[in-house]
Amino acid sequence: MTCNGDMKVLGVILDLDGTLLNTEKATKDILKEFLERYGKVVDRDKEDKRLGMMHMESVTSMVKDYELPLTPDQFSKEIRPLYHQKWPLAKPLPGANRLIRHLHNHGIPFALASNSITKNIEKKISHQGWKELFSTVLGSDQVQSGKPSPDIFLEAAKRMGVDATRCVVIEDSVIGVMAGKAAGMKVVAVPSLKAQADRYSIADSVLNSLLEFRPELWGLSAFEDWMGNALPVEPMYLNGLVSNGLLCEVADDGPTALPDQVSGIYFGWAKLDTHEIIKIVVGIGWQQKSFSAVRVIKPFVVDAYDKDISGQKLQIVLVGYIRRLIYEASEMDLNVLEEDMSIAKEALDLPIFFHDRSNTLMDEAALMENNAALSEQE
Repeated sequence: MTCNGDMKVLGVILDLDGTLLNTEKATKDILKEFLERYGKVVDRDKEDKRLGMMHMESVTSMVKDYELPLTPDQFSKEIRPLYHQKWPLAKPLPGANRLIRHLHNHGIPFALASNSITKNIEKKISHQGWKELFSTVLGSDQVQSGKPSPDIFLEAAKRMGVDATRCVVIEDSVIGVMAGKAAGMKVVAVPSLKAQADRYSIADSVLNSLLEFRPELWGLSAFEDWMGNALPVEPMYLNGLVSNGLLCEVADDGPTALPDQVSGIYFGWAKLDTHEIIKIVVGIGWQQKSFSAVRVIKPFVVDAYDKDISGQKLQIVLVGYIRRLIYEASEMDLNVLEEDMSIAKEALDLPIFFHDRSNTLMDEAALMENNAALSEQE
């Protein structure tokens, strides 16, 4: 959608967990391990429905759902330190640093509004260097009611000095989207739950990741960091075996795993079994299967489109982004275009993209040799 010039956005309000920060990956196994102490098993469907809830609301429902011999306060007191230990491991989601820097550099008022309590928000963002960049930081403990009530977004707009109707909210949860709409604001959804993407239809715009956000559509200054048709991204890693043209990912659900919000046509470097390093374009998307969503990854060799890499184990570092998928439904949508190949081939010869070839795909021996050489020079 485009924005009417007389009603352009003057302020941006961002959610934190699942929107800017990949806290879900960093803290993934905490609840599972905690419940095992009491002989309970995580119910994924129930946890998905708790996405975006206020802390005590979520805790109270968990104690009830799992029939735990604890009060909500006891549950919170026992599990809180486990989360505190993991928060420093949480990584910014694709496009998060880029968006925050862009808004700050262009003097656009932007706030952080989360259903977490303020002291927890500050702990999370203190590891990212974001704390001083936001116009205001709001937790649910600073308003009468958290999301889906509009209170937190209305208060954020008030503190920024921007009319609520001139604000755009960026959220990953259905609860957050509902709160933004209730506040009379425009809402951009970046769903965390790929299997439930249809539940975000009330948003004004639905994106796969923040890399797809275009400020100019909302009357804001456009990004200026594209290198022609290629966008540099913070390096993202994945490993897997190529089978039938698709990459079967090596399971990694830790804090360094590829975020669920990664979708589209990317490019980078891949190291083969033979230690040869090649230019690669990768189509990444999600396919709906009954009540779940499955990630599909399709790699293509840049210098030899038809080169057979079936059966090869690939170590991949993605360093650039080209475009979003045309559709998000079939394997065919992951096929790259000749234009994508040309963009990647040209971009990967540029220093900004070539840098990660030597720094992230060296084998262990070469890396040790390189570090030793650097030490001698010092």
